[in-house]
Amino acid sequence: MTEKSIQETWAPQNRCFGCGPSNEKGLRIRSFREGDEFVCDWTPEPHHAAFDNVLNGGIIGALLDCHSNWAATMVLMERNKSAAPPCTVTSDFHVFLKRPTPMAPLRVRAKVVEVSDDRAVVEASIESNGKVTDTCRGTFVAVKEGHPAYHRW
Repeated sequence: MTEKSIQETWAPQNRCFGCGPSNEKGLRIRSFREGDEFVCDWTPEPHHAAFDNVLNGGIIGALLDCHSNWAATMVLMERNKSAAPPCTVTSDFHVFLKRPTPMAPLRVRAKVVEVSDDRAVVEASIESNGKVTDTCRGTFVAVKEGHPAYHRW
């Protein structure tokens, strides 16, 4: 863990349950850019289980939501040539639980498939042992001053 993740670089004080580096009880996902997609390797702990050897669906949703949000904000920052990422929120996201997600090392992938000045559509997936277990498609919007999430990082 020598390389700083996107979250550790741009929002080290963020307390979000899914992606906040400073939330000691959170998932603390760590996203990195790899070409035109973003990846996150994450391993569940026993308290993340729904039942024996199967990850809880809410945790799956949080992983996909937070990782996709960071993919969106990084692409929006680049598109708009900003010095820092805009604060983005989830407008909508749709998770598809394709098969049970095991309590094993996971790879989360996200790719921005549509982008405009203030929003991005992201497609994401979770893989375990080379098989896609879950997918997601969501829209993430940059918020303006006055929104509670404005300048949260």
